[in-house]
Amino acid sequence: MDEPQILSETASLEVTGARVHNLKNIDVSIPRDKLVVITGLSGSGKSSLAFDTIYAEGQRRYIESFSAYARQFLGNMERPDVDKITGLSPVISIEQKTVNKNPRSTVGTITEIYDFLRLLYARASDAYSYVTGEKMVRYSDEQIITLILEKFADKRVMLLAPVVRGRKGHYRELFEQLKKWGFLRVRVDGEIIELTRQVQLDRYKVHDIEIVIDRFEVHPDIYKRLNESLQLAMKHGKGVVMVQEMDEFANGTNLKYFSRHLMCPTSGLSYDEPQPNLFSFNSPYGACHKCNGLGEVSEVDINKIVSDKRKTIRMGGIAPLGVYRSTWIFRQLESIAHKYHFTLDTSVK
Repeated sequence: MDEPQILSETASLEVTGARVHNLKNIDVSIPRDKLVVITGLSGSGKSSLAFDTIYAEGQRRYIESFSAYARQFLGNMERPDVDKITGLSPVISIEQKTVNKNPRSTVGTITEIYDFLRLLYARASDAYSYVTGEKMVRYSDEQIITLILEKFADKRVMLLAPVVRGRKGHYRELFEQLKKWGFLRVRVDGEIIELTRQVQLDRYKVHDIEIVIDRFEVHPDIYKRLNESLQLAMKHGKGVVMVQEMDEFANGTNLKYFSRHLMCPTSGLSYDEPQPNLFSFNSPYGACHKCNGLGEVSEVDINKIVSDKRKTIRMGGIAPLGVYRSTWIFRQLESIAHKYHFTLDTSVK
């Protein structure tokens, strides 16, 4: 028997006896889950009803739910001059401001909800590789060792540390430095090269270079050696390590990437740790490079400039210039026409 009564109470927001400012004992019923607009002449009490009565009471009730300790910093809010308000939900009010013509202002930025959404995406979201669509993973060193022991059990592998990814250069100095550090081999563009001889690459081609950290057969007894080699590989690979099965080296298959950072396990694509500014169109880190975060691009529409290609320039074939006149711009066009062997009486097409 009580159920219809509960529904009827929550189906609308009921304001009884509102007397705030110039409201004269107003009773109003506002339906819930609807877009409601309050209209009226200037001074009729629109803002008094919306902000000073409904919003003020919602804010007061919210603050009263705090502990006494928290309320002492917020202060007490006076109850608006109204007999009763029922069906009131937690309220949000957007401050009344003059119209902002800034194209970077949105409802999200003005209400500051955008800041919370950016934080949510940076801290609670899952990253996916744009290359393969797979979910990005992050491994601890212990997990990497366990995965290598499982995936490459009883196989001979190379542990590689990527140091150059898709960059041009001859890298003489890099190879000399690696020799001083005691490394004997590198893998350049998929080919193993001994550092004992003079190595120089084509400086105008893009290269991938990995240090060959260690070569061994994977079995449970190699745990200590694998751990030491992994730490060395992580140091030079800046948190990324590659494992290549040596029997499969000829065709480049069975190459696996492991990383302490967010990483695509198939392609090896690595992302930096997400930060809130990556999700901001107002930040150069998060803004679209094409539209600079504005959501629209200004481009010239050639069809509006040349609306009828059958016309000549003299007859107004270039719409913004109109028909021929004895002006500087048309004298420029005549000079251009003379240089490129056409006349202003040639149709645009």
